[in-house]
Amino acid sequence: MDTSDVDTTRRKFLTGATTVIGGVGVAGAAIPFLASWKPSAKAKAAGAPVKVNIGKLEPGGRIVVEWRGKPVYIVRRTADSLAAIENLTTATLRDVDSKDALQPDYVSGTARTLSGREEILVLVGLCTHLGCAPIYRPDVGAADLSDGDGDWIGGFFCPCHGSKFDLSGRVFAGVPAPTNLEVPPHSYESSSVIVIGIDAETA
Repeated sequence: MDTSDVDTTRRKFLTGATTVIGGVGVAGAAIPFLASWKPSAKAKAAGAPVKVNIGKLEPGGRIVVEWRGKPVYIVRRTADSLAAIENLTTATLRDVDSKDALQPDYVSGTARTLSGREEILVLVGLCTHLGCAPIYRPDVGAADLSDGDGDWIGGFFCPCHGSKFDLSGRVFAGVPAPTNLEVPPHSYESSSVIVIGIDAETA
């Protein structure tokens, strides 16, 4: 074959064009493949902090929001509720003397909430026995929840197996639940906005 008749310019152009088109095709296939490894928007949202406006939450009222697939109860307690919590004897409660592992270090006291915002209670609404959702029962003196040791002063009741918690989420003695309800990490963005999922110490 006589190579003098070969158009080298055309050959170089075709080779270059084929290479470019092939590269675009590889990139086009790689982008969706790599994108499929990234977490979905739903997965990102499941672990993201949740902002809750509590400005319209009345005393005695409750809001339920979802955080990481769990229900979170936000309750505005009344002055009477806080006083009743203080008056509970340690003999009535199970998980009082031990270190409460189900709350952040910056949460303390019988109110189990942030200093200066004792009226606002934030709890994960899952019973520590088998993970059922306790019912909010703020009604004082409920006959079906009172026992021989005294009247019901309001709190949370798990109807599945009878576990009872006070309005701080502390578990009563003599029920199946072994520990207090969990206090999730939370902080205040403003006086009326709570952020669930961010520690107060790092906010």
